[in-house]
Amino acid sequence: MEYFESIKDRLLFAIPKKGRLYEKCLELLHGADIQFTRSQRLDVCLVRNFPMALVFLPAADIPRFVGEGNIDLGITGQDMVAESEMGPLVTEVLPLGFGKCSLQVQVPEKGNLQTVESLSGKRVVTSFEVLAGQYFKELDEKTGAKTRIEYVGGSVEAACALGLADGIVDLVESGETMRAAGLHAISTLLVSEAVLIKSTQTKKSNHNLLIDRLTSRIAGVIAAGKYVLCNYNIERIRLKDATAITPGRRAATVSPLDDEGWVAVSSMVEKKIVAEVMDRLEAIGACDILIIALDNCRV
Repeated sequence: MEYFESIKDRLLFAIPKKGRLYEKCLELLHGADIQFTRSQRLDVCLVRNFPMALVFLPAADIPRFVGEGNIDLGITGQDMVAESEMGPLVTEVLPLGFGKCSLQVQVPEKGNLQTVESLSGKRVVTSFEVLAGQYFKELDEKTGAKTRIEYVGGSVEAACALGLADGIVDLVESGETMRAAGLHAISTLLVSEAVLIKSTQTKKSNHNLLIDRLTSRIAGVIAAGKYVLCNYNIERIRLKDATAITPGRRAATVSPLDDEGWVAVSSMVEKKIVAEVMDRLEAIGACDILIIALDNCRV
C-alpha cells in the first residue's frame, strides 16, 4: 500500500521490459536525462528528477494500458498498437526512428504457393492473429476460401518447415531469420517503427505539461541522433555555393572572420550524408571543416 501511495500521483511511463526495443529505450531515457535506478526484481521504478514512475511491461501490453488510461505515456511498436486494436484510444505523439520492421506474409521460397491468393484457404501461423485475420478475411471474401489462422507465441518462422503451416505472418527486420528458414515475403501488411504514445482519455490531465516537456526532450534526443554540427571557413564570394550544400534546418549561421574575405559557417547536417557534404565543401574551397557530434538539441 505504501508503494502504491508513492506512485499514484505520478505520471506513469511504460517501457518495453525486454526485446528489441528495451535497449534503445534505455538510451533514449538516458539522453533525455530521465534519472532512475531499476531493481532487477521490480518492474516499476521511481524517476528521481521528475514526478514520474517507469513501468516495464511487455511491448504488446503497452497499447492496452495506455489506451485504457491506466498509463499516461508509453513506447511500443506501431505493429503492437495496430494488433491491440487500441488505435482510437491512443495518440501517436512521436515516431522514434528505431525498431523499424515490416509485418509480412511469408512462404517457403521453393514451395508451390507463391501468391497470397494461392495461400488463401490454407493454414497460416502467426503471433499477430488480429492483423492476419483482418488481412485474410478481406482476401477470402475475394477468393471464396476460408484461411485457417493459428496462433503461436514464438518461433513462427519454423512453422512451415515443421509442417504446421503453409505460410506465416511475421515481423521482418533484417530478413536474415526469414532467409535462414527458407522463406521469402510475398506481401506486406504494414511497416512499423517504435512510437511514443499517450492516452486519449488520460485520467490525470494535470500531467499534460510534463508530457509536453518529456516529448520535447525525447524529440531532441532523436534529432541529435540524426544530425551533426558542421563548422567550416569559406571565402565570402563562395558563401552562396557553400550554404546551398549546408542550408541547415532553417538557415546556416554565418559569422565574419578577422580576414574580411572569409566567413565561418555553422550548420546542422544529416549524419548519414556528412562525408559527402565534407567532400563537396572541400571541392569549393572550404577549409577547417569540423564535425561535432550532438548529445541533445531542440529543433
